[in-house]
Amino acid sequence: MSTSSQQPPPGRRGVLWRLWSWWRSLSPPQLFVGAFLTLILAGTVGFMALPGLYAGPPLNWVDALFTATSAVCVTGLIVVDTATYFTTWGQAYVLLLIQLGGLGIISFTSVILAALGQRLSLRHEQLAGSGTSLVDDIDYRALTWAILRFTFVAELIGGVLLYAAWVPRFGWGGAGWHAVFHTVSAFCNAGFSTFTTSLEGFQANLPLLMVVMGLIVVGGLGFLTLEELNVWRRKRRAEGRFRLSVHSQIVLGTTAFLIVAGWVAFTAFEWHNTLAGMSVGERLVNGLFASITPRTAGFNTIDYAQVETETNFLTIVFMMIGGSPGSTAGGIKTTTFALLGLLAWSRLQGRPTTSISSRTIPESTLQKAMSLFIGAFGIVTVAIFVFSVTEFGDGVAAGAAPFLSYMFEAFSAFNTVGLSMGATGTLTTPGRLCTVVLMFIGRVGTLTFVAAMAREPKRIKGGFRYAYEDVSIG
Repeated sequence: MSTSSQQPPPGRRGVLWRLWSWWRSLSPPQLFVGAFLTLILAGTVGFMALPGLYAGPPLNWVDALFTATSAVCVTGLIVVDTATYFTTWGQAYVLLLIQLGGLGIISFTSVILAALGQRLSLRHEQLAGSGTSLVDDIDYRALTWAILRFTFVAELIGGVLLYAAWVPRFGWGGAGWHAVFHTVSAFCNAGFSTFTTSLEGFQANLPLLMVVMGLIVVGGLGFLTLEELNVWRRKRRAEGRFRLSVHSQIVLGTTAFLIVAGWVAFTAFEWHNTLAGMSVGERLVNGLFASITPRTAGFNTIDYAQVETETNFLTIVFMMIGGSPGSTAGGIKTTTFALLGLLAWSRLQGRPTTSISSRTIPESTLQKAMSLFIGAFGIVTVAIFVFSVTEFGDGVAAGAAPFLSYMFEAFSAFNTVGLSMGATGTLTTPGRLCTVVLMFIGRVGTLTFVAAMAREPKRIKGGFRYAYEDVSIG
């Protein structure tokens, strides 16, 4: 009886039923990857079909796919100038894709279903509530609503502040769209700009840069940490004591360390180069901006084709680290970086376990961190090789070493940063398609992508396994 109730009559079985059955069989990682893939394809079709998006000729399908992927994956790499190639409607369409991709359409779907009074399926709960088991006192339903609530509040405040900063230059009417666009782009760590040279023309507008940096940092902390900080604030008032989870402690501590260390290093490296000619205050703020933006934001106040080699190398390292889990940022994430450092330190001290804040990190988590790092490094390495074959020296900024340019481009794409040394606009078609793949895998996550592609392992009767045999390493 139960089986027949779940299946339609034989006459009604057809393509739609097969599609429904296929969709029901997808795992949470496959749903997550498929959701972003669907949004990218829909965005590409929109660029090809919607009227009024362009100031000139429309994009071809490769560039439409590239732009849609860059927007949905909140990367910021561009093959056409967003400021001049698109009309205001075209820029608004890009912004819509950024917002949907930045927040994740799973969050939107969760809120819509909740608003309609429908219960989320178990797989949907696994997607919407991913990571909530790491933190006590946070329910996935509350977290989903908090994501949207906090996002729009942060973007509202950021938009008002950016509007005030731009009014003296663009007037009461002209500052509005620039403020809205950059607020969403900054909070989602996208890096798209309505200015041809990004924020290079605003090096001296320190309040503006501070607001953009604030949006980038908040957007890159991760919604789980932000919600836990909100719970911490409430419980500190009511109970006087609340312990942040190890996850949030690592996120906040690592973020602060990277910002300060990068600030000192970038400012020192560029003090007499791209920061020369600025006042001391401007140098310090632009140096801080250079420390924050590589961790997947993509805005720039300096020309990365003109910076010192050590600056570009440190930028690559920061791009690889990225933001924090559950945020709009990419990269291997601050927690992965911190856990790898803690693992190395514990092994150097001869400790069998890895601990922090009087807590021991599970071995399975450490193995995931190592797998993520190795997988990410392998993917970027292959991409650099592909660039060296397909581009053959084309698309490199004047005076820049080809290898460094391609290496910079690969890391920027995979970690959804959007910074470039000038190679993006002249990539060949194979190079652009390679970049599309990098941005997509970088946004959905290496482990999630692998889990979505992996086949279900075959079950072996009797729990059979082969005998152990050791291998010498090192």
